[in-house]
Amino acid sequence: MSNQEPQIITNKQEMRNWSRNIRSQGKTIGFVPTMGYLHQGHLSLIKQAQKHTQHIVVSIYVNPGQFSQTEDLSTYPSDILGDIEKLKSFGGVDVVFSPRNLYDYGESEKGVVKNSEKDGKIVSFLEGEGVKHETWIRVETLEKGMCGMSRPVFFRGVATIVAKLFNIVEPDVAIFGKKDYQQWRVIQRMVRDLDFGVKVIGSELMRDEDGLAMSSRNVHLSPQEREQALSISRSLFEAKLAAKNGKSICSELRRSVIESIEAAGGKIDYVEIVDQESLESVEQIKSGVVICVAAWFGKVRLIDNIEIDVS
Repeated sequence: MSNQEPQIITNKQEMRNWSRNIRSQGKTIGFVPTMGYLHQGHLSLIKQAQKHTQHIVVSIYVNPGQFSQTEDLSTYPSDILGDIEKLKSFGGVDVVFSPRNLYDYGESEKGVVKNSEKDGKIVSFLEGEGVKHETWIRVETLEKGMCGMSRPVFFRGVATIVAKLFNIVEPDVAIFGKKDYQQWRVIQRMVRDLDFGVKVIGSELMRDEDGLAMSSRNVHLSPQEREQALSISRSLFEAKLAAKNGKSICSELRRSVIESIEAAGGKIDYVEIVDQESLESVEQIKSGVVICVAAWFGKVRLIDNIEIDVS
């Protein structure tokens, strides 16, 4: 693990050359893909990667492909200069990979998004390579439910860009946060199905002291909305306790979570209780389930989950 300041790489071939040089020395590479605006949750992913590999690459790339036409890419929080400073202070990161372009959308609505670096805020990195890209990766079953219902292009965009990042960085291990539970499982399945030589590890969800799941989007919550949003984690912990105490009917637990969040002023996108691996809905609490929530507070969509393992 290096103690030097991270090298900043923006070119895809330069990144690939760096990785191949490291691997030629018999050393291993850990990879933490991010969309920037780093917080303690992201840093916990880096710590996890350091346990498994000798060198660490962190990518910062705001991926237009996972935003629908109704979602405003330009409002996604970004501070790449601040992110780099955080990584310098944190230490142990060898490379920050911040590519300029990973997918050319041609003349589509995303193709007109331009690169913006004013005041350190980078919204998108579309430079165009002359020929529109048209290949997408779908993980057909796992992407359908939960976030896939309200964000139908999200996992297509995630899987495709993560596959490209894996092909460029060529890591041995990649770390994904369990806060994005469905995303983590989608990437695991993609890696298995397409025989990527990458071990995908899920890192435990990180919470602020008040219980709110750490997210770059939390910055958009007003003080009142943040206080209301605590109903998500509170209801999840209450449901887990109820399950541990023998309450096993999922519909009842689900209803209690929904009522708690709505009573606090939240608007439910979904509350689902599913198997941790297949993400299929379950009717009775068993070992290896997870309660997943997405809810709106004001204009901010928050996701959270809690795993339940009962004997």
